[in-house]
Amino acid sequence: MVIVFALVALLVVSVLVAGNWWMWRRLFRDTTRGPGFVRRAGVVVIAGGWALTVGALVAERSGAPFWLQQVLAWPGFLWLALSMYLMLGVLAGEVVRPLLRRWLERRARAGETAPDPAPADGTPSTPLPASASAAGPISSPATGSTAVSAPATGSTAVSATGTGSTSASAPATATATGSTSASAPAPAPATATGSTSASAPATATATGSTSASATATGSTSASATASTAASATATGTAPTSPTGSASALTADPPPAPGTDPSPAPGTAPSPAPTTDPSPASPPDPTPASGPADPPRPLATPTRRLFVSRFVAGAAAAAAVGTVGYGTYGVVRGPKVKRVTVPLAKLPRAAHGYRIAVVSDIHLGPVLGRGFAQKVVDTINGTQPDLIAVVGDLVDGSVKDLGPAAAPLAQLRARHGAFFVTGNHEYFSGAEQWVDEVRRLGLRPLENARTELAHFDLAGVNDIAGESEGQGPDFAKALGDRDKARVCVLLAHQPVQIHDAVDHGVDLQLSGHTHGGQLWPGNLVAGMANPTLAGLDRYGDTQLYVSRGAGAWGPPTRVGAPSDITVIELASRQA
Repeated sequence: MVIVFALVALLVVSVLVAGNWWMWRRLFRDTTRGPGFVRRAGVVVIAGGWALTVGALVAERSGAPFWLQQVLAWPGFLWLALSMYLMLGVLAGEVVRPLLRRWLERRARAGETAPDPAPADGTPSTPLPASASAAGPISSPATGSTAVSAPATGSTAVSATGTGSTSASAPATATATGSTSASAPAPAPATATGSTSASAPATATATGSTSASATATGSTSASATASTAASATATGTAPTSPTGSASALTADPPPAPGTDPSPAPGTAPSPAPTTDPSPASPPDPTPASGPADPPRPLATPTRRLFVSRFVAGAAAAAAVGTVGYGTYGVVRGPKVKRVTVPLAKLPRAAHGYRIAVVSDIHLGPVLGRGFAQKVVDTINGTQPDLIAVVGDLVDGSVKDLGPAAAPLAQLRARHGAFFVTGNHEYFSGAEQWVDEVRRLGLRPLENARTELAHFDLAGVNDIAGESEGQGPDFAKALGDRDKARVCVLLAHQPVQIHDAVDHGVDLQLSGHTHGGQLWPGNLVAGMANPTLAGLDRYGDTQLYVSRGAGAWGPPTRVGAPSDITVIELASRQA
């Protein structure tokens, strides 16, 4: 037997160690880039929390000084609850983690394959190469348009489109803002076919593209040879937007009205301006502006780190919020729950009889005198006919917790308050507590029965008393009673219902389960008890199980709110 116990204990410890290592890995190691303060702090928090938990349990069971129990109880028991929900959060994160990573990967791939949006002005989003303007003359036939040639100095090509009927060759100087390429320092002649020649300066304006249109009056279609359409001199610094927006290109202003723009007879036309013959300046290292690069997906390590931090943060927030709200629910005090129980043999005169049932108050180093006062005030507020305290009143000795239990002397009911032991009384000195509650005005029912006006009220000791020779004795409590009368039995544990059925009990009132106290503890408690909480029926016997007013260990309840139940007996003869 000792070997089996040792093996089970070793298995439990191994599971706890493995679970906490996995929790540390997910919460601290996977959320950091390398060893450092955060990982060391995680080790301290987890190891220190469990040290406080073990210390709190040992101090309570070993009878350590009460002040030490109080110091260790709050942080130690709260860590017990918090670590449980952290582990559950990390476990849930194992399901969320791959789904989140897959979603991020799909989103990144969608960003890579998304086409560039077309510019609003309809111009191509792909710019001409920077060397296009210097690649040599290009012959461009134009129909219904005028080509204007202009000397190019470090500019991009500008195409001028005009309306008219006569071709023209005229020096035109256009200013391009934000150009990058440089063209040859020679004028580009334009050859036109038509009936009349005219020289006219042209004003060209280019907006948002490498080539721009200019309007020339008094001219018609021409076939022009230019770099692309016309070369413009670049004199600006404003960059061209990769999405199609560009700076304005402005040519020289037209001549004043009344002046002859053509050269004087006998004089040669003024030569086209040429560039400075000084050595060419080195090329601008700044790359030509172009369409924006598509967003690149996050690198795998960065994506993995983001997912780990998101999941860990969500798990921690959920655990802290759950424990915080569950603790507030306990400290606030129990709420009143009302249940009607019909009994076939109950006389009409007892119809509506109210029994306030309270169990598992668990006064101790965490829940003290203030909590006991809240319980007493709540019970008295229901104005019951009878009060039943069905075990697990305390977690400590009369010496340490006598002052905390003192408010129980204020309990008020028409037919008094009754008490039976629970398993925790036998951890804390059951005989001393029986004497103490009797002194406070409660009546202990130790395998005993009392006859009230309309029914019998019996009580049996808890099963844990068997180790001290004070276990439950149903024969002593119920053996010689009148079975024509209704019998209400107080028994701490629901598993005692089977003996109650054998002895013809009509209603058993119990506690012990806490309703599971901490979800998913209700699954374990449900397997260990015939009824977890509420009203149930076994043959001709009904069983009501209270979730209890307090909490053992962590002062926290999740999915099992504390309660004080007012049982209202109903007669079928009424």
